[in-house]
Amino acid sequence: MGTQNERNVNITLKNEEADKEEVVISFTSILNMLKRFLAFWLIAAIVVGILVPVASAIFTADQHKNLTALVSFNYDGIEKGLAPDKTQFDVNSIKNPSVIQAALEELDLPLESLESIRKSITIEGVIPDDAIARITMYKSVYEQGNLNAGEKMLDTSYFPTQYRLSFNYSSSGLSGKDAVAVFDTMLKKYREYFFKSYGFNRALGSAVKALDYSTYDYAEAVDVFNNTLTKMQSYVNTLSNEDTTRFRSTQTGYTFADLSDSIGTLKTVDLDMISSYITVNNVTKDKNTLIDYYNFRIETLMRERSVATDNLNSVNNAIETYQQSVTIIYGDGQDPQQYTQGSAEYDDLFKKKIEAQNTVSSKTQSINMYQQRVNALKGKAGASQDKIEKVEKDLAGLNKKINELLDITNITANEYYESVYLGNAYSILVPPSSSALNTTKNVLDSSMEVLLIAEALILVIYIMAAFCTALLQDTKKAHAEKVAGGKEAKSSDEEDDEKDTSEK
Repeated sequence: MGTQNERNVNITLKNEEADKEEVVISFTSILNMLKRFLAFWLIAAIVVGILVPVASAIFTADQHKNLTALVSFNYDGIEKGLAPDKTQFDVNSIKNPSVIQAALEELDLPLESLESIRKSITIEGVIPDDAIARITMYKSVYEQGNLNAGEKMLDTSYFPTQYRLSFNYSSSGLSGKDAVAVFDTMLKKYREYFFKSYGFNRALGSAVKALDYSTYDYAEAVDVFNNTLTKMQSYVNTLSNEDTTRFRSTQTGYTFADLSDSIGTLKTVDLDMISSYITVNNVTKDKNTLIDYYNFRIETLMRERSVATDNLNSVNNAIETYQQSVTIIYGDGQDPQQYTQGSAEYDDLFKKKIEAQNTVSSKTQSINMYQQRVNALKGKAGASQDKIEKVEKDLAGLNKKINELLDITNITANEYYESVYLGNAYSILVPPSSSALNTTKNVLDSSMEVLLIAEALILVIYIMAAFCTALLQDTKKAHAEKVAGGKEAKSSDEEDDEKDTSEK
């Protein structure tokens, strides 16, 4: 006959007092109670899992009105915390009032919310893990007393190239849709603000066009035009040296080399022709005033040449007395070889010498030119009206050519900065967005800690309820069995007493 053995693992709770009863709890009873209350636990867990996020969404609704975006800067100098013009870069310019205003105006939204929007935007730099690990390592070694590492740590700094922007629009009065539109448009408008701030060519165009040549005498107007063309050519040559792509504008069709050649042509052909005509024919509005102006310019240039000459002499003396580093190499059985090593300081001295020589030469040429003009004015009579009208016509034509070339230069430079030099300088990596899925994620993230605590508490209550119920049930059962056992023993004793009595 087959038998089935059941094993019951029991927990015995024994009281220290001898007169107290022992209570035995079986795991089988606990498991039965867990099964019995399983449905209640699941229902409670589901209800709490729904109520906690809903309550979080209701009571912390403003905290979920948050938009985020990620922007990046990529140009030479940003890794040092510098702007494209090598000044200190201020990332807070992203939320400049003019940028926000441009966004609101484009979306046709009221400007009253501008300041609240600006205050609701926070900007945080994103530092890569490797940079954090490097800085942390130096700090740890420094704290251990390694001064060399401490010096390295002082030299170790990190300027973010990516920034995370957060916009909590709860106090802005904007709806979720409008908040996304404003935030996104603001980031796009900042691109225009960025190029306008660091395009470099705006100031040149304004300065050149602000001059009115007609208020000067004819020879002075030539100097004004010459100065303008010199600035333009220097500007264009600087861009040409920076440009490694040989950029050609799709709008104007010019390269910077083309522009430099065009400016040079205006200087050496058009301007020189007008200048020589004025000098040869003694064309002037006021002869005596012009002579006084030339004499003043000669005196000024002579003082400037004297300063430049002194500077040149100082540089030459520094070069003569400069001690370069000398390296001596000894070989086996050979005479020692001596090598002179160059240095950055020595190279800088030669650069300064060349600059000083060019300055002295330029001042001398200008002095000679003005002296020739003075001599011509003193030795000849004034020009006829026909020659004056010709000069005025030629100057007007030259002025038109210069302004046209200036516009072409500005257009070409703008396109170069926006498409090449600063083409990837600012970009929006992650645009702002708002969706039901994103809001739900934010609600769950914010309520997760409370939800986990509530679910853990329910689980503990579930287990304790099963344990206590099993304890109570087994205690009652043990007590009932003990009472029944006592009755059986008493009945047995009575039967034995009756039996003894009958035998007697």
